Amino acid sequence: MFERRLSVTTRFATLSRSLIAASVLMTALAFGTATRAEPAQFKRGQVVDFATSQQPGSIVIVTKDRALYYILGDAKAVKYKVATAKRGFEWSGTNAVSAKVKWPDWRPPATMRKRRPELPAFMAGGPENPLGARAIYLGSTIYRIHGTNEPASIGKAASSGCIRMHNADVSELFQHVKMGAKVTVV
Repeated sequence: MFERRLSVTTRFATLSRSLIAASVLMTALAFGTATRAEPAQFKRGQVVDFATSQQPGSIVIVTKDRALYYILGDAKAVKYKVATAKRGFEWSGTNAVSAKVKWPDWRPPATMRKRRPELPAFMAGGPENPLGARAIYLGSTIYRIHGTNEPASIGKAASSGCIRMHNADVSELFQHVKMGAKVTVV
């Protein structure tokens, strides 16, 4: 009983911090005070031309190209190769970064465990964890941008809906993406 109350309290505190961070970011973007990342700060991703109306600091994922673009502004973006959803698990839409976690724990959803009963109910964060080194949570959905313990899956339609990245790539993105940043999946 106590653990459940603590969990609800912890979730409320996390949600409150997320809302405050999103508010601060939106204000900064509205008044032009948000810091822009410089191309030289990125060692893993490839800086490419990418004309978009999206604000600097936002993310666009083009599933058909298996590519994630972190928007720099001035028609530039940092491009990363990703794994996307396999057939039957595809989705598109817009959300915001709601949490960022280093070496996240994994709790497979009930629907996934029904399909694959051999999966554990819980796996602590670490190198064997399917979420890899970092996870960037998208709103209140079950979807994340995360690392992987299966690097050979990058560049393929391989996930149950999440966006997978090489651990070094997601670690770099994690350093730059801000809470509340807009994420668009097309």
